[in-house]
Amino acid sequence: MRTLILAAVSSLALVACGTQGSDEDQDTDSVASAESGDDVGYETYGADNHADTMASNDDASGDQTQTTDIPDPEVRPIMQAQVVLDRVGFGPGVIDGKMGMSTENALRGFQEANDLTVTGKLDEATKGALSEWDRIPATRVVTIPAAWGESSYTDMPEDVAEKAKLERLGYTSLDERLAERFHTTVEVLEQLNPGGKPAGMGGTESTTSASATPTASPTPQASGPDSPSAATTSLFAAGQQIRVPNIGADRIAPRSVEDSGWQRTLASLGVGSEQPSVDRIVVSKAGKTLKAYQGDKLIALFTVSSGSSEFPLPLGEWDIVGEAYNPPYSYDPEVLGNGDGETYTLAPGPNSPVGIVWIDLSKEHYGIHGTPDPETIGRAQSSGCVRLTNWDAARLAGMVSQSTKVLFEA
Repeated sequence: MRTLILAAVSSLALVACGTQGSDEDQDTDSVASAESGDDVGYETYGADNHADTMASNDDASGDQTQTTDIPDPEVRPIMQAQVVLDRVGFGPGVIDGKMGMSTENALRGFQEANDLTVTGKLDEATKGALSEWDRIPATRVVTIPAAWGESSYTDMPEDVAEKAKLERLGYTSLDERLAERFHTTVEVLEQLNPGGKPAGMGGTESTTSASATPTASPTPQASGPDSPSAATTSLFAAGQQIRVPNIGADRIAPRSVEDSGWQRTLASLGVGSEQPSVDRIVVSKAGKTLKAYQGDKLIALFTVSSGSSEFPLPLGEWDIVGEAYNPPYSYDPEVLGNGDGETYTLAPGPNSPVGIVWIDLSKEHYGIHGTPDPETIGRAQSSGCVRLTNWDAARLAGMVSQSTKVLFEA
């Protein structure tokens, strides 16, 4: 297990991706108390697990201690496979209960790691290997924390100049925040909660308080002259019970993360602090994958977007210089191939063009980072760098160090 705090990165300036950051750019809120661990900025699951209150509190082998009294009325075999693959390090991308490129890549990785015939299909041999985790259901029911109703949500303007006025590129709605927390989309959450209630919950079975309205309602917004005029609406509300994909591997060990802002980010993404150490990662442009190895053993795989015709992936071997958590973004139209124009520095946040983490490489101006658009991973080109979902990027950040070698191949 490794918890890697920001290595000394004095200047992360990308010609291709257009971002920059430093130690001073990180969240400057007080660090969680190393002595008591009492104040981490959100309500934790418990004294031995500083994930948020919606955590699975189970391990990858299926020792699940959190149960639900509202059984899922539907059998969801593909979603169940996706949540298991996600837990064991083979990221299916957005968990949606459908077969697609990212899920097929995850299956190939799992098959390779378990000495199975690599087909990318949920075949009988793979089902047999995955049966070890049959105790992990596809979904679970959670209660949205009350504090989420007190948070600010702000629409993201398209115009860069307007976006640069925002103090944080945060979530646009409580729904978007929930979707990223459970590695899915708002549309999937709506399907799992018809009419705003968990699938399987009858009209008289609800234990949700009357104040938890299961219909669209406005969510709080940032105030001030730069705030959007239209209210952002959400289907879900704080205090409400909802059905979500049953992601796990989300335990945050107390006092294991020194940067309090990064710990809050991990909790918000459902990513645990206990990640395996890797000594080599291989990015395949053709395969649209990032593979992580311990020696010759494949232990993780994520689908990625990498490079474009204008900014091709720099093939070869590279080192990791360091990591910047929640970095700001430097928008330079000339650098990005968009001609002359005004440059801007955009605030950090999950809706930043580089997401929530920047892993800096020895190839000048190149790195590995997150994205505000998880559905586009593997389907849209990047501006030269390697892009993952925010949750996969956060997980990878916990696996690598400056001794990890990076290989980019065609």
